[in-house]
Amino acid sequence: MASDKVVHISDSEFESGIIGNSLPCLVDFWAPWCGPCKAIGPVIDELAAEYEGKVVIAKMNVDDNPATPGKFGIRAIPTLILFKGGEVIDQITGAVGKSQLQDLIKKAI
Repeated sequence: MASDKVVHISDSEFESGIIGNSLPCLVDFWAPWCGPCKAIGPVIDELAAEYEGKVVIAKMNVDDNPATPGKFGIRAIPTLILFKGGEVIDQITGAVGKSQLQDLIKKAI
């Protein structure tokens, strides 16, 4: 079951919801047909609950929202990008484990 702690964001909401956010933001760029994206989904849900109030965990469907992934040069999914203060801190491509994503998040908090 998907977590209600994960923010689903669109191209039109990205600037205010992610770039303009005062909290660090981890954005999962994914698509519903992507096997590795589905595999990492439960980990994203766990992280959203774990870091609630400290980090915004968001998902963006790249099929429905092509402008933002294009802006950040995303060529493969899942790609997870960590933002802080409107800037890209780091990114990971591929279905990685929870500990790798926790290490990524720790760079921003």
